[in-house]
Amino acid sequence: MSTFVDNDQRPLGHGRMLRKEDRRFVRGRGTYVDDISLPGMLHLAVLRSPVAHARIVGVDTLAAEAHPKVKAVVTGAMLAERGLAWMPTLSGDVQAVLATDKVRFQGQEVAFVVAEDRYAARDALELIDVEYDVLEPVVDVRRALDDDAPLIRDDLEGKRDNHCFDWETGDPAATAAVFDRAEVVVRQELVFPRVHPAPMETCGAVADYDRVEERLTLWATTQAPHAHRTLLSMFAGLPEHRIRVVSPDIGGGFGNKVPIYPGYVHAIVGSMLTGRPVKWTEDRTENLVASGFARDYVMQGEIAATRDGRILGLRSHVLADHGAFNGTAAPRKFPGGFFGVFTGSYDLEAAYCSMTAVHTNKAPGGVAYACSFRIAEAVYLVERMVDLLAAELGRDPVSLRMQNFIRPEQFPYTSRTGWVYDSGDYPRAMAEALRIAGYDELRAEQAERRSRGELMGIGVSFFTEAVGAGPRKDMDMLGLGMADGCELRVHPTGSAVIRLAVQTQGQGHETTFAQLVAEELGIRPDDVDVVHGDTDNTPYGLGTYGSRSTPVSGAAAVLAARRVRDKARLIAAGMLEVAPEDLEWTKDDSGGRFDVRGVPDTGVTIQQIAMRAHGAGDLPAGVEGGLDAQISYNPDNLTYPFGAYICVVDVDPGTAVVKVRRFIAVDDCGTRINEMIVEGQIHGGLADGIGMALMEFIGFDEHGNCLGGSLMDYLIPTALEVPDWECGTTVTPSPHHPIGAKGVGESATVGSPPAVVNAVVDALALYGVRHADMPLTPSRVWEAMQGRAAPPF
Repeated sequence: MSTFVDNDQRPLGHGRMLRKEDRRFVRGRGTYVDDISLPGMLHLAVLRSPVAHARIVGVDTLAAEAHPKVKAVVTGAMLAERGLAWMPTLSGDVQAVLATDKVRFQGQEVAFVVAEDRYAARDALELIDVEYDVLEPVVDVRRALDDDAPLIRDDLEGKRDNHCFDWETGDPAATAAVFDRAEVVVRQELVFPRVHPAPMETCGAVADYDRVEERLTLWATTQAPHAHRTLLSMFAGLPEHRIRVVSPDIGGGFGNKVPIYPGYVHAIVGSMLTGRPVKWTEDRTENLVASGFARDYVMQGEIAATRDGRILGLRSHVLADHGAFNGTAAPRKFPGGFFGVFTGSYDLEAAYCSMTAVHTNKAPGGVAYACSFRIAEAVYLVERMVDLLAAELGRDPVSLRMQNFIRPEQFPYTSRTGWVYDSGDYPRAMAEALRIAGYDELRAEQAERRSRGELMGIGVSFFTEAVGAGPRKDMDMLGLGMADGCELRVHPTGSAVIRLAVQTQGQGHETTFAQLVAEELGIRPDDVDVVHGDTDNTPYGLGTYGSRSTPVSGAAAVLAARRVRDKARLIAAGMLEVAPEDLEWTKDDSGGRFDVRGVPDTGVTIQQIAMRAHGAGDLPAGVEGGLDAQISYNPDNLTYPFGAYICVVDVDPGTAVVKVRRFIAVDDCGTRINEMIVEGQIHGGLADGIGMALMEFIGFDEHGNCLGGSLMDYLIPTALEVPDWECGTTVTPSPHHPIGAKGVGESATVGSPPAVVNAVVDALALYGVRHADMPLTPSRVWEAMQGRAAPPF
């Protein structure tokens, strides 16, 4: 639950209408990939490596092939003969579809079985005998570049070390000069550990290859159906028009369903080999051990300031663990992702960041887990460094932030790393959070509790997000551009259908996009159908990630609706025998209409116009029949939502257990379409952040064994671990978006971890603690209280 502070800001259109898609979900009528059942369908299971690093000496499949229900057993050697053993990743690397030479992480795919049912397929895996020559693994990212570190990517010609890539942003010389004259410099190593999106639905696919038509249909858990179709065409050699990718209802994505996983390709190969449909569905352990992770950064942070609190510069070096293969969902020409916004919400003189990415014997990736390509890590860095500076200066962390915010009159603001923030009023958002929290009263309460030996902490964070994934060429992941298509058609009776390239995984697209069209055309949202998730029935676009749905496809929907309305004006002018410029568009409870300016009650409704457009009368010269529009929209810039968060925690001095007592979140995502859906997105992101700050962690032992392979070991927050959220809002529209919307899906995940960590560190100030790394489990908090460093990751 939450207390929502409206602040007199009304959302767009029909406001807090209930989600249209929930009519089927609450009745159990949703259709997920595992619900797909086709005639003659076979089932696929994957044999995965039990070790993190080993050469494959041999694979014996004879016993498995003899199983009466087994239809095919496939190894890496078989795929290599057909040139299908390696596939491209979104970041330009290659990844093994099935291991050929050696395995490079625990859980890597070694072989797969296709059988009559999933139980037989699983049983047959036990009959495959693989001989491994076990090698020393590289687990610690800090050791990956040592001269004696085992080489992981010996598949790459000329590769002699575990280096993945280097990247930098900002001006190193200017930053060095700022640090040389700074009166105060604070340094800290910060670890943002490996975490996992852990969606409720795991990954899966159903492939159906028609040998006669040479046509492939793939139902898959994908956030980007069109991008997947393009990559599959490039990989498999099938013409793109003969591949149909269908993404049905998705049970959560959070970035985990952006990459193409080997299992998708296994299902396709299995269908091609057998001539029958083939289904593959992960279990939970496979999802946690082998699918795309997030974070895993070791960051060296430095902040420079004057004695009176003026922040001058920020500097960082990042060591990024990319696992065995670089499967990062990030722009190819911008491999550091959006970490360049690590200057946060502050007006600095200079900033510089360098990054070194390395390979380790861990699952590949670095997915855009609700973080807009590394913004969560960037915000964590700057918000922890600002708090450390406040502690060094003996300043209140709020007043220090207020002193250094980018001011409203400075927008559009170009950061020291080249990002152009579109709009913002940061002091207003912070003031609203302070008001809701009763900040002064909280500090007084904290002083009183501390006098009694109680550990109460108050943590503040402020974030600026960058969402939309366009239009800069260096943000293009696939070399395909960043535009999204939208098609809108109004039927003769005035109802409409809109077709989109973005894919929902719970964001409520079927409601919000219907509201956008309804608002522009003056029809009911229930009279607008939203079609998505099927490449045969939707225009091309790159899908849903990086909170790009509203900034990109939402803008496309609005502009398409306005094109329809422009055409409707011409038709209405003909119907009323006036010039188009003599008409004015009006809306009331009965709907939208064009009225003759200055002549009351003389006009036509959008429904009457739609009927005329479809042949119920003559149309003006040069106006074609039908009432529809098609657009491909590429935004002028990213949008930059922001927010102010305050977290209140209590730490038990005897057990070191952290309890989040209050959490205040003030988000500014520009114009809001549906307040209820925005609030739900924020709630989910706040729970994400508390989980990452206090409990979530994918760990490994020295042998490369994954220690977070089940929900018994990988902890995620429940209703018992989160408070009632206290949400507020300010509205600062984006100047370049047609309705001023900015996107909000990932904001809370970005802003909440530093707020929680800042609160816990504030609670432990009595022990002289300045920093402790996530996750702040009781054992790690206890170590900090004893003045001992927690064990390294």
